[in-house]
Amino acid sequence: MERLQKIIANKGYCSRRKAEKLILDGKVKVNGNIVTELGFKAGSNDEIVVNDIKLENVLKEYFLLYKPKGVLSTTSDDKGRKTILDLFNIKNRIYPIGRLDYDTTGIILLTNDGEFANLMMHPRNEIDKVYIIKLKGIMNASDIYRLKNGIILDGVKTAKAKVKIKKVDKNKNTSIVEMTIHEGRYHQVKRMFESLNYQIDKLKRERIAFLDLSGLKPGEHRRVTIKEVRQLYNLATKK
Repeated sequence: MERLQKIIANKGYCSRRKAEKLILDGKVKVNGNIVTELGFKAGSNDEIVVNDIKLENVLKEYFLLYKPKGVLSTTSDDKGRKTILDLFNIKNRIYPIGRLDYDTTGIILLTNDGEFANLMMHPRNEIDKVYIIKLKGIMNASDIYRLKNGIILDGVKTAKAKVKIKKVDKNKNTSIVEMTIHEGRYHQVKRMFESLNYQIDKLKRERIAFLDLSGLKPGEHRRVTIKEVRQLYNLATKK
């Protein structure tokens, strides 16, 4: 017997966090009965229906996408805007692990493996995410120190970051900064720099753990190999 939200995630319908919301919203049935308790457990022989769709076991899939600018990191949009799923043509339902903003480019993972998605997103597992940021303005040593040691966002201090100045153009008054974090709070990178009064001109996520965008152009994707998936699992569970 396992918690219902974990079973839904493992069957590839959505992430565990999304499954919890579906349960609380009364969208999940077990053996014909609506379940709204997050502690509810089910077994392998129970029939589970989510949004009137009976869940079956599916082949686990893992993708790495080079997200282009102007694409939403969601599975659907009520305004009809382009989403990252429009860049795929596969049978199985997949969903993004975390998000990148509409105007942010770079690496994002997609899967139908809920347990894997949960491991990748949880900050305690300290999966590095590397960003390249083009700023308006020249960063000073004091602000670099503050970024490295954490910024207060919504009353909570961010975890320590790695920060490196890649390039400074005094004539254009711009800086290019590399920052590595392992959290994924709402608009975190943008808000960290905005709190220091820097305006971001361009933002790109270049790497997740050891995965990068080698060989891909914006809008292209590749499958994550089983070896790479195992390496990521090992990284996330070694703490």
